[in-house]
Amino acid sequence: MYTQINNYFKNLLPEITDNEWQAYQDCLTVRYLKKGDFLLKEDAVCNYVSFINKGMVRFYMLVEDKEICTGFFIENQYVASYESFLTRKPTTFNIEAIEDTELLDLSYDQLQKLYKTHPIFQIFGRLIAEYLFIFISQRTTSLLLLTPEQRYQKLIYNNSALLQRVPQYMLASYIGVTPEHLSRIRRKISSS
Repeated sequence: MYTQINNYFKNLLPEITDNEWQAYQDCLTVRYLKKGDFLLKEDAVCNYVSFINKGMVRFYMLVEDKEICTGFFIENQYVASYESFLTRKPTTFNIEAIEDTELLDLSYDQLQKLYKTHPIFQIFGRLIAEYLFIFISQRTTSLLLLTPEQRYQKLIYNNSALLQRVPQYMLASYIGVTPEHLSRIRRKISSS
């Protein structure tokens, strides 16, 4: 159960001691989501950062009753509505399991306690925040500067496994086009 997250930590923070790791592991709770279950719903406060042991979730917003997909998170990644988690204010996002998913949750209160008792977790928090900043910055740049075809090609290059695991309408929303437009892009790329 804890092998993947232990490996994640050893790669991120090789200097972590067994005692520090045990303190972290003792704070984790296991949660299972079925496909279609929500990790978090819009207007709720995010109380956990969650490590995905198995499965996949998607971030999306509802804009005029239309789902706008903003991201996918898979095994060996952390997921949270980080702004809500930090500010303790309601989120504008929905986080939904698109596969059966196993999570290891760390609560806001437990993380604050770890920050005080084990300073190495302050480094951990900063590294996760930096990762999320880079993710959001790259996503924003992609939406502003790349064509939908370029965004799809980038998705193929960086996350080709998503193409097999995510329904086409979600991929279309993620790159900012209709499913029909995505079909045209896919045909164009396959004929090139």
